[in-house]
Amino acid sequence: MQCVGLGPFVPIPPFDSRIYYKNCAYNGPYNACNTWVDEHMELHQLEAFSAVMSAGSITGAARLLGRSQPGVSRTIQDLEHEIGYALFDRNGPRVAPTDRAFLLYAEVERALVGLERIRASALAIGRDEAPPLRIAATPALAAALVPRALAKIEAHIAPCETHVRSASAEQVVQALLSRAVDVGIATLPLDHDALRLHYVIEAPCVAVVGRNDPLAAAPIVKWSDLAPRRIATVANLYRLRRRIDRAFESAGFAPAIVLESNASLNAVMAAQANFAVAVVDPATAFGTPVEGVVARQLDVHIPFFYGVATSADKARSPALDALIAAIDAVSHELLPGATRHEAGQHDTLLSEPVKKPARNSKRSTRHTAGAEV
Repeated sequence: MQCVGLGPFVPIPPFDSRIYYKNCAYNGPYNACNTWVDEHMELHQLEAFSAVMSAGSITGAARLLGRSQPGVSRTIQDLEHEIGYALFDRNGPRVAPTDRAFLLYAEVERALVGLERIRASALAIGRDEAPPLRIAATPALAAALVPRALAKIEAHIAPCETHVRSASAEQVVQALLSRAVDVGIATLPLDHDALRLHYVIEAPCVAVVGRNDPLAAAPIVKWSDLAPRRIATVANLYRLRRRIDRAFESAGFAPAIVLESNASLNAVMAAQANFAVAVVDPATAFGTPVEGVVARQLDVHIPFFYGVATSADKARSPALDALIAAIDAVSHELLPGATRHEAGQHDTLLSEPVKKPARNSKRSTRHTAGAEV
């Protein structure tokens, strides 16, 4: 079996067959010490291990799996015996994962979800249906764009089942490269020889403030007005955060960033609590409405870039092509000032902020003044 896919733990009914658990990078049975393991690993052992990691206890794992607590405990002991090292530190009824357990869990999680995906595809084939459409996207884009885009697909080509995986941009790329998903939607950079980038969407970042904040009274927030304010924003220094920091540097002041997060929705919630002004991407601001806050245009242009990509050499279904087109349409309907750029502009867009739409760009005409989220 090959390990494919990324995603949360999904309980799978036990199989009678035995499997080899392989690490894709080594094309051989996995061991956290990067050595070869000659023993078989049984699927129910991997399920038990994953359940204990998820539940935090043997008793909780037994409830998840519908098995007895002594049975799960013996299964974990058998697995530890086969791989040659302890996965948990025992302290009476409580267990604590070892460092090696966390390393192994990432691989086991992918394998179990991969098996579930194979099962879903097998059932679809038996019903003469198209296999499930598999999507990976960063959390903001998954929430804001994917459901709206799916709703636009015509019924006769719409997939019967869709799997959506929220992940970091780096994990979205990994999922595409491993063919665990059919399409990825992620912030730039999104450039790899094995991927086909279909287009890039650009939209300006916004400020999100509490409805009663003084900054909410104006349709446009001056960047200089943020100098005395506490700021909440995103954390990834290699993506959007770099452009936000550059805007602060250009304005000549160091912001008081009191909250940074890998999920921009957390910054919006800080604005709702009147803890800080959120400087975030427009997908979060307009795609996931939060009561009690308003989004305001900034007087500086901080571009938010994201792209839609598929595997370069993998055939696309009509449903996938329709989804790719629908994401473009939803982007322009939802995000004020959205612009589409051709894939070939990827590197140019990242080299410096874009002040004007390119000649081959398509810009949304939606206005932001007074927009509430």
